[in-house]
Amino acid sequence: MDDDLIEKYRESGWIAAKVLREGAQAIRVGASYLDVVESVEARVAEEGAGLAFPLNLSLNEDAAHDTASGGDERLFAKGDVAKLDLGVHIDGYIADTATTVDLGTNPLLLEASYEALEHAIRTVRPGVSAGEVGAAIQHEIERRGYRPVANLTGHGLDRFVIHRPPTIPNVGITGGVILEEGMVFAIEPFATTGSGRVGEKTRKEIYQQISSKPVRIPSARLIMEHIRDRRGLPFARRWLPDKKTDIALPGLVRTQHLHVYPVLADVTGSLVSQHEHTLIVIVDGCIVTTR
Repeated sequence: MDDDLIEKYRESGWIAAKVLREGAQAIRVGASYLDVVESVEARVAEEGAGLAFPLNLSLNEDAAHDTASGGDERLFAKGDVAKLDLGVHIDGYIADTATTVDLGTNPLLLEASYEALEHAIRTVRPGVSAGEVGAAIQHEIERRGYRPVANLTGHGLDRFVIHRPPTIPNVGITGGVILEEGMVFAIEPFATTGSGRVGEKTRKEIYQQISSKPVRIPSARLIMEHIRDRRGLPFARRWLPDKKTDIALPGLVRTQHLHVYPVLADVTGSLVSQHEHTLIVIVDGCIVTTR
């Protein structure tokens, strides 16, 4: 991890933090879900950066992987708890960050994931295990009366890669990866009023190329050509040029050309909050790139 790479991570992190703050301010009762998503994504391009993945904007019990569909008519409502999860890259070097906006009366729920993240960051240094980081997250969430989402985790980052080792759990575990200088990863605590575990919903808006094998069907070939410049980073269904391509998406998933990310949710009626930062481990602690 040399100075030039650190600077690229810092630059993407600075842009991500700036745009995330702007996006959070746009979330208010009566605002258009689609307008917020598209405006945030456009701001990333205006700042001279790329999207590492479609903006995730997940409401209430939905914890992750929701984004706008084409023509999405949803409006933010009183009581919504909105998770805004943004990924930005400069030349493939990624910043992943998230915050939660409360349109109800849930300040302690938001505090739980925020303070869990802050305490986790303070544990990060070479020689610490990922399990110790998870224990710090779990403690801060549970002492406020909520549950951490045990089957969602933080994750390593690399050039044009959004998920790689190390895995950073949201609960204490025995052992886990030992953190080393130069590691880059995102820590993302989720606090919930529900069960503490998420499952897949039927809604699917985010996909990722996982194979470059040739395809024969014209509509499928059009998708693969359209996403080539993503270099394996996830894309949104609404980004595709033709509605007819919707028909081809399930086939490309079946043939393992694409991976699909269903919306992940806790039990109906629960509320989930999330906060996230990207870190680089250094000799005496860590650099938080997304402050």
